[in-house]
Amino acid sequence: MRLKSWILCAILLVWPLDGRADFAGYWQDLQKDVAKVWDSEEYDMYIPLYAWHNRLAYDQKHIDKYNENPWGFGLGKSYYDDKGNWHSLYVMAFKDSNDYAETFFGYAWMKYWYVNCNRDLRVGVGYTLGLTQRHEWNYIPVPAPLPLAGIEYKRVALQAAYVPGVKNDGNVLFIWSRIAIN
Repeated sequence: MRLKSWILCAILLVWPLDGRADFAGYWQDLQKDVAKVWDSEEYDMYIPLYAWHNRLAYDQKHIDKYNENPWGFGLGKSYYDDKGNWHSLYVMAFKDSNDYAETFFGYAWMKYWYVNCNRDLRVGVGYTLGLTQRHEWNYIPVPAPLPLAGIEYKRVALQAAYVPGVKNDGNVLFIWSRIAIN
């Protein structure tokens, strides 16, 4: 529970604030950002790498049967705003923990900080607002707002989202690479 509180605090600290305190203002900003991403000429390729099931939340029987190699692929469009924050629209398809196909598509935002003088290495935290489709739910789209973290060097990023959950369900750290392709 403590980890979830820290993740929530981190997201709230970097939430893209512009002085507005109302939901309508945030919704308008989100719409503008999505439109800017849609008009962007920057394309990304996503490669799912690993799905780590939190060993503190699963019994050994579940750990032994779950797939942690989410083979798949994704594509997206993105842009960096004038503050250096990253915005993206993306879709990914991969093998889930039970070896079935899963899709995830949505919008992502990440606040980045440069960690070197050349400004080519940066770390960030943010969120994604997406929909996922899984076999357990008959592939009905289910909303999935998730926290994100990442490290990026030039045009290659390693990013991750944590899927919260309960005992033997959820509690997965999903890791992928993002490569700018133009």
